[in-house]
Amino acid sequence: MISTRRTILMTMAVFALQPLALGAWLALIPHVKETLDLSKAELAFALLGQPLAVIPGLQIASRVLNLIGPRRILALGFVMQPFAYLLPINATGQGTLFLALMVIGLASAFTQVCLNVYAGRLEKQLFVTVMSRCHGFWALGLMVGSFLIVVFASLGVLNSLMLIAVPSAIIGAYIALTLPKLDGEASGAKSPPRRKFSELPRALIYISLFVMAIAMSEGAMSDWAAIYLAERLPPEATHAGIAITIFAGFLAMGRMIGDVLKTWLGAAGLARWTIGLAIMGLCIMVLPLPLVFVYISFGFMGLGLSVGFPLGVSAVAALDDRYESANIAIMSSVALCGFLIGPPLIGLLSDSFSLRIGLAALLPGLIGAFWLSHVLKHR
Repeated sequence: MISTRRTILMTMAVFALQPLALGAWLALIPHVKETLDLSKAELAFALLGQPLAVIPGLQIASRVLNLIGPRRILALGFVMQPFAYLLPINATGQGTLFLALMVIGLASAFTQVCLNVYAGRLEKQLFVTVMSRCHGFWALGLMVGSFLIVVFASLGVLNSLMLIAVPSAIIGAYIALTLPKLDGEASGAKSPPRRKFSELPRALIYISLFVMAIAMSEGAMSDWAAIYLAERLPPEATHAGIAITIFAGFLAMGRMIGDVLKTWLGAAGLARWTIGLAIMGLCIMVLPLPLVFVYISFGFMGLGLSVGFPLGVSAVAALDDRYESANIAIMSSVALCGFLIGPPLIGLLSDSFSLRIGLAALLPGLIGAFWLSHVLKHR
């Protein structure tokens, strides 16, 4: 007999532990940029390493998951995290940074599919609504990881990163292995046959495009928020990483209340309200306003982008039980195209004009997501 409350709490725990090291790395991007003496465009193309590796990794993970099960793959992913995040810190140039982030991307692809498939099965099997809160705990982990890097700054980059990555990996692997086994996790089960593009549900394509537009802005904020704040702060300031903390904190807040708001407003209504906040936050950020408004814009962007991805995962997971992991992998792959487009676009525009102009290029995507929000209506 599965304990619903215990299973939900354990699932939220692994969602929170998985991004701790990622949050620490994101807060260290300005440090790595300065250490390697990279331009914005050079950094942007180096950052492509992670999403480029995630896309094929998601397709492999969706098939391996049916053979091994999400819990064991997730545990292995936790074990590999400290080793993976050592690589970008020790990069010697743009090329090695790109390769290091490819390793991180490949490892994270497996954990992403496992987390989302397990949460999707949990919702369907136990008749609960937890996807938004699970991703809220993921954002909370991202926030805590970026905050701890600032707190541990005096210990040095390598020591502070390992102080975050190693304990979270050990605890996360243990919890992953003790998660209850849900229906659909039949070890050794054959993957369903591959589908042609024409056989994909039309709803899957539209939902994937919606999530891609959200992912473009979320990825841009993760990669560039700290750098944007560093440009606005005095040269001697050392707390630019707080930009990630603010953004991730409000991202977590929005996801924590997202499940409740979804029951009141419906998925499509919630999407419209939150994306409207993101559009407002982006406009505040790119306008020539005093520094205090930059901090406010990070909060608006966090709230506005908070529920888009979990809404998409729930909608896609509900389309088909047989192709559940494949559908999530397809949606995640399309979403990652946003991460592929965003970094080089912003980097090139920033080198030619300014980072403010580069970030303004996200506005059409957010408007497109607002228009596509109707695809999330319950089917």
